[in-house]
Amino acid sequence: MGRDVRWDWLAPAVSMAAAVHGIHPLAADRAALEWTCYPRLATRTPRSDAPSVGAARDFGLATLRRWAVADRTDDIAVVLSELLTNALRHAEPERPHRVRVALVQPSRFVLVVVADPGRQVPVLREPDYLAESGRGLHVINALSDAWGCTTPTDAGKAVWALFAVHFSRPRPVPAWFPGPGRAAAGEEL
Repeated sequence: MGRDVRWDWLAPAVSMAAAVHGIHPLAADRAALEWTCYPRLATRTPRSDAPSVGAARDFGLATLRRWAVADRTDDIAVVLSELLTNALRHAEPERPHRVRVALVQPSRFVLVVVADPGRQVPVLREPDYLAESGRGLHVINALSDAWGCTTPTDAGKAVWALFAVHFSRPRPVPAWFPGPGRAAAGEEL
């Protein structure tokens, strides 16, 4: 998997997940600000073959360990695998290498995002019990707290899943960040 340094493709999914979760990114309280104030971010651009799904799952698990996520790591890894499998399966043949994967950790959440160049929006349907596929969105729906898809554009769409998580060690709050027990610049405690 290659490294993807541009993340403008990710902003609509982050905004949508924040809105669906009920957190307005411009709100004055600290919890809302944690969505937009330097979240942790890990991205990859996977190859378009089947082994890339396993590599993406390993990347996701390694990232979650590095971030000290204490729970739901298996759920997140399964959902990442399902989202990437769907993106690769339904990718437009002429643009399969434009699939991107991201993990974002704002506050006490992990957001998994998989973007692809396709314009077809995933729809949760009743599966055919005899079919070998068609249950991925049900798995995503069951394991995540919320999921959705950005509005497709000429560049494609991003499908995301949100997870509330706990950490084995607290995430440090930047010294410049005002909050309970901290004074804003120029104020006294």
